[in-house]
Amino acid sequence: MDEVVETLGKIEHDYKLFQQQQLTFIKALKLTRVEANDVVRPVSSINQVRCYRDHHCYNSRDRHVLNMFISICNNLRDLCQKLEKVHPGDRESNSLVEKCKELLKDSNDFTALRATYPHGVVNYLSLAEATDCYAGVVSLIPIVMDTMREWISYTSKNLLRNDRECSKCRYEDPRLKNKAPWMPASKHPN
Repeated sequence: MDEVVETLGKIEHDYKLFQQQQLTFIKALKLTRVEANDVVRPVSSINQVRCYRDHHCYNSRDRHVLNMFISICNNLRDLCQKLEKVHPGDRESNSLVEKCKELLKDSNDFTALRATYPHGVVNYLSLAEATDCYAGVVSLIPIVMDTMREWISYTSKNLLRNDRECSKCRYEDPRLKNKAPWMPASKHPN
C-alpha cells in the first residue's frame, strides 16, 4: 500500500510539472491537429494524441509536452495494475480500479469528460476550446488521479487493518497512571 501511495505521489509531481505547461500542451495539440488536417474533430483518445506525436509533430517542444502527457497516462495505467495486485478488494474498490482502467484505455473516448472543482484545468481554456476540442484531454488525468486517491482512501479505511494505529490507541504510558510527571512536585495531588 505504501508503494502505491509513493508512486501516486511521483505521478502527482509529474502532473504538476505538466500542469505548468498546459498552454504549451494545448498549442502543441493545435499545431499537430493542423498538420494532420484534423481541426474539426475534437481530441478524443490517448491513441489520437500518440498519433499526433508520432506522425504530425515536428518540433521538440511540442513532442516533449505530448510525451509528458502520454508518459503520465502510462504511469497511471501501470499504477492501476499495482492497485489490483495490492488488494483484491471488494465490489466498491474493484469498481474504482475498473473506472481508472476504462478511462486510461488507449481508444477510450474522453470528449465528454470535464474536471470539476478543485481542478481548474478547463478554466484555462477558451469557451471554444473547452466545448469543442480540449476539455476532455485536459480533464483525463485529474479525474483518474482523484479516482485513485478515492481508492486509496476507501481501501485504507475499509479493507486494510492498520495494526500500528490500533496498538497506539491501546497504549497506556505507565508513568501517567498515578500522577502527571509534567507538574511540579508541589502541585501533585496526594
